[in-house]
Amino acid sequence: QEQLVESGGDLVQPGGSLRLSCSTSGFVFSWFTLGWYRQAPGKQRELVGLINTKGVTSMLADSVKGRFTISRDDSKSTLYLQMNNLRPEDTAVYYCKVDTRPWWGQGTQVTVSA
Repeated sequence: QEQLVESGGDLVQPGGSLRLSCSTSGFVFSWFTLGWYRQAPGKQRELVGLINTKGVTSMLADSVKGRFTISRDDSKSTLYLQMNNLRPEDTAVYYCKVDTRPWWGQGTQVTVSA
């Protein structure tokens, strides 16, 4: 059974950094494009970015360009989201997902506040 488990969310001050991880199992990780999504309170879930099977970031939301980096380690079946220069508007639950499949993690909370 496919499993995705996010971790690394925390409370951080504006300007700070966090690294989220998404550990996976139950499918061939290297076969799939993977994505990070986020959902802020009262808002719809939005796509943060996608990374393809070659490790190339194929999409990154304008709001995070220059601050967030997506990477993957196929040997560990793990997806990462490095978030720098965090802003209060980045506060959300962050989810990882396998592209073209309805496989989601449970989410990890990121709160950016002074």
